[in-house]
Amino acid sequence: MTNDTRNGSDTRNMILAVVLSALVLLGWGYLSDRFMPANKPNPTQTATKAAPAGAPAAGTAARPDNATNRPTMSRAQAIGSVPRVRIVTPSVEGSLSLQGPRFDDLRLVRHIGTQERDAVPTRLLSPAGAPGAYFASFGWIGQGVQAPDGNTIWQASSRELAPGRPVTLSWTNPTGQRFEIQVAVDDAYLFTITQRVVNAGTGPVAVRPYGVLSRSGRSADQDGWTHHVGPMGVFNGAANYDINYGSLDEAGPAGEKIATSGGWLGFTDKYWLTALAPAGDTRFDATLRKGATGSYLTEYEMAPKVVDPGQAVTSTTHLFAGAKEKQILDRYEASGSVPNIARSIDWGWFRWVMLPIFSLLLWLFHTLGNFGFAIIALTFIVRLIMYPIFDRQFRSMAAMRAVQPKMKELQERHKDDRTKMQQELLELYKREKINPAAGCLPIFLQIPVFYALYKVLTVTVEMRHQPFVGWLKDLSAPDPLTPVNLFGLLPFDPPGLLHLGVLPILLGITMWLQFRLNPAPMDEVQKQIFSIMPWVMMFAMAPFAAGLQLYWVVSNLLGIAQQKYLYSKYDAEKIAARQGAVVKT
Repeated sequence: MTNDTRNGSDTRNMILAVVLSALVLLGWGYLSDRFMPANKPNPTQTATKAAPAGAPAAGTAARPDNATNRPTMSRAQAIGSVPRVRIVTPSVEGSLSLQGPRFDDLRLVRHIGTQERDAVPTRLLSPAGAPGAYFASFGWIGQGVQAPDGNTIWQASSRELAPGRPVTLSWTNPTGQRFEIQVAVDDAYLFTITQRVVNAGTGPVAVRPYGVLSRSGRSADQDGWTHHVGPMGVFNGAANYDINYGSLDEAGPAGEKIATSGGWLGFTDKYWLTALAPAGDTRFDATLRKGATGSYLTEYEMAPKVVDPGQAVTSTTHLFAGAKEKQILDRYEASGSVPNIARSIDWGWFRWVMLPIFSLLLWLFHTLGNFGFAIIALTFIVRLIMYPIFDRQFRSMAAMRAVQPKMKELQERHKDDRTKMQQELLELYKREKINPAAGCLPIFLQIPVFYALYKVLTVTVEMRHQPFVGWLKDLSAPDPLTPVNLFGLLPFDPPGLLHLGVLPILLGITMWLQFRLNPAPMDEVQKQIFSIMPWVMMFAMAPFAAGLQLYWVVSNLLGIAQQKYLYSKYDAEKIAARQGAVVKT
């Protein structure tokens, strides 16, 4: 095979590789979720039974771990069965159980569960013994001392916890040791828990502070290649996304044990997070494991502290329980309250691209007041930044359109000698300074931006339930309006790829129009690929977020306008150049 022929094959292969890369990028997430789905959430629930007080070792005797497999009461019954402190902030509402104590009743005020008229705030935490048990608890493992346990009823200094109004919980054992837990909360999602032991007894005692997050089953959100869902943490300055529910199932009762200086551990959902973060660079032992009854636990233990008679020791932990709002996470990270908590948003390998795009999109949203208009503005900005590249590429493509007659002539002349035809075509490209792959470059250059927007729509709570106009009530969900069921007149909802919304259909049409403006490929394989690609992408994009579909439709429309303008510009230049050459001769 000659070098020229090989170069022709390389060009064709490059085009095919770009097209296939785009298809893989867009289609893999859907295909992996459809044909290789993550395990469904385990429906088992947890109810807590207290362990013996004063357990001597670093085991789990004083922690809320022993449990039954199924709920024993309704959530309302569980909440009403024990004395409580009310929690009231601009961001969360609920109550703190004085038995334990436990943070086990928490709802997110600014994030509703659905978009229905009667929707209520999203519930994050739920009490033991009720469906969906999910709670945080703090205490001590004691040596030579009776420590409070899961059944202990604490005394509260106030019946309401609010920003600027902390509550102190206290309990004193028969031998004179007083245990205190002061709880403070800010206006967002951060609780500060200060544990204090005062020794009014006659001899020294040893206590080891701990904290536990217990979850009765897996998250309803699925873990996937685009974002991490499940147990995670930041240990020794690095985020760990490798631990998940499946790995804890395999690890058995011992679980995953990590010694760290500073950091946090907890459970992350798609949009929500609970995290335990001992203050500062405190050294602690972290354990992530599955309990004997099917619950999942993330827990820490600090180093033992000896309290002499007449002395007191104090330890502080932060509990984050709320939505993964980027600006709030950044605030806690900057203040040092929870180091690297912004890593709970799994941006992936292309974090350096996604964070600037997300910041720009958020700024546009705050400026324009609508995420749909923000996405449209982002599309204009991307097109403007890439204009010089498009300009150079369309100059080459306009030249290719101008030599189409010569290319057809070469095809006819050498239709029986494909090798000779490829050689002549390459010579023609060199003479006219044409790049046959020019039409693919703009698509290739936009892949990082497109993927970044896909991730933003997938992992950021700021995009959740954001409306655009008309029927588009949630840009993070697929377009709900489809002509397949006559826009809802027929009583069925088309599944998956068949749910062709208005935006995916517009995407296919605009992509087809854009390809029609490009010079027709000489290779038959390329022609076939470009002829079916718009309609393949129309079906492939149907299950994706409407915001992503909106971006692509607007980008295609801008591309069509840009192509029309640049083609006319460079076609006019070609005509002028030819007329000038005729005059000179």
